[in-house]
Amino acid sequence: MKRACFLLLLAAALASQVTPKLLLNPPPGDWLTYSRTYDGQRHSPLRQINATNVARLRPEWIYQIQDLSAFETSPLVASGVMYISEPPSNVTALDLRTGRPLWFFKRPVPADVHLCCGQVNRGLAILGGTLYIATLDAHLLAIDAVTGRQLWDVTLADYQTGHSSTGAPLVIPGQNGAPDEIVTGIGGGEFGIRGFLDAYDARTGARLWRLWTVPAPGEKGAETWSGDSWIHGSAPTWVTGSYDPELNLIYWGTGNPGPDYNGEERAGDNLFSASLIAVDATSGTMRWHFQFSPHDTHDWDANHVPVLFDGLWKGRQRRLVAVANRNGFYYLLDRATGEYLLGKEYAKQTWADGLDAHGRPIARPGIEPTEPGTQIYPGLHGATNWFSPSYDAALGTLFVTLREEGTIIYKGTPEYRAGFYYSAGGMRGLPGVEPGGSVKALNALTGETRWEFPLHSPPWAGLLSTAGGVVFGGSNEGHFFALDSRTGKPLWRFATGGAITANPISYLDRGRQFVAVAAGHAIFTFALDATR
Repeated sequence: MKRACFLLLLAAALASQVTPKLLLNPPPGDWLTYSRTYDGQRHSPLRQINATNVARLRPEWIYQIQDLSAFETSPLVASGVMYISEPPSNVTALDLRTGRPLWFFKRPVPADVHLCCGQVNRGLAILGGTLYIATLDAHLLAIDAVTGRQLWDVTLADYQTGHSSTGAPLVIPGQNGAPDEIVTGIGGGEFGIRGFLDAYDARTGARLWRLWTVPAPGEKGAETWSGDSWIHGSAPTWVTGSYDPELNLIYWGTGNPGPDYNGEERAGDNLFSASLIAVDATSGTMRWHFQFSPHDTHDWDANHVPVLFDGLWKGRQRRLVAVANRNGFYYLLDRATGEYLLGKEYAKQTWADGLDAHGRPIARPGIEPTEPGTQIYPGLHGATNWFSPSYDAALGTLFVTLREEGTIIYKGTPEYRAGFYYSAGGMRGLPGVEPGGSVKALNALTGETRWEFPLHSPPWAGLLSTAGGVVFGGSNEGHFFALDSRTGKPLWRFATGGAITANPISYLDRGRQFVAVAAGHAIFTFALDATR
């Protein structure tokens, strides 16, 4: 009886709270989208936990999942409930007070699904009383947030050809009478797919538009692909983007061209791979693009969360977008026009002598993969990767987790077979070189390093900054930690017992601030010790 009453109250709360208006201006204590806000800043305005008391954090409750795959979810919090995606493509609703499961939705995954990087899912979207999840077998589902019942199911692409989807969808409120959209990307860059970005009607699941990230003959950018190489050109869109409602532009990163390591049969820049694209949210047309790594042969996807902020640039207020890229350079662009403003090396790199006046890399000779192998920094996994950066507007600081891991990349012979790897090469580590990592704080307007906190190994965890002057992060060794936002000084850490390969969040429950993170195969929640 108690559970039935709770669900009735939840249904009423969700219907009134998770509106497009609330998504555009979320309550400080909720976490309603992948990055909390559409600007991708992953910053909490909560300040109850701060640099002076964070050492008092204690675990409050822990929820254990039943799957042994990597747990990469970024939870949502709304109306007293935490919603998480579990691997491979399942959804659970947890009572925010206790961590008790309210319902569990299980999505069977076909035995012949083709994946490059494990059975993972990074999160959900919510609108009204409906949750949205993209699945490993390339479907988009709508699920009742109160009961866990599936409402509709649409197919994005054929999973048997290597298509998959692991990123959290993004709700885009409709403008001028247009329907609310669910925007979602596609994975499968190692299988020679042709990438795209899709938008679906949030109510019915009808597809509203599709933007192909590899142009066909006759389309803009097609001249950057030789022959018919565009057909299997990849450029996947597997990490959630950002959105500027005033410009009505979606910002989304694209992945590597295919095949990954041998570019001989795809001469040209290979647009729009390894790029940031700005897309009109209503029509799905590309407004502008910026390519970070033309003709990439090192698997330097640009599948990052773009960070949007406004700032004074050379005496003029500008709408900006920042990307700390996998290729080792930090970029600042005008987000209205795509104009290149700044590029600066922020990690060890050995492939370029800088960037030219338009942001195009000045590549060094001898950096292309060879059959014996070519040593390169950053390595195949990048100076950073899919996990989220964070931005503190009060400090003007962008925080990014940094990987220092060189690799030897070698090329092979391209051979396309549907559903099989189409990488044409591979990688191996540097003999006798121990990789490392760090959390780095960058001046967002200059790219200059403000501080750096070393980590034992290259991280796979994202960051969360807060108005309390704290940055939260995690390590492969399972340490969840807090750093001083201004100095990088370590303030607190907790050994979770499992590798952290996810992004932290923060929220309010009954007036108390919590921080939560997926670690190992569990969700950990933390709050200040209430006994003091």
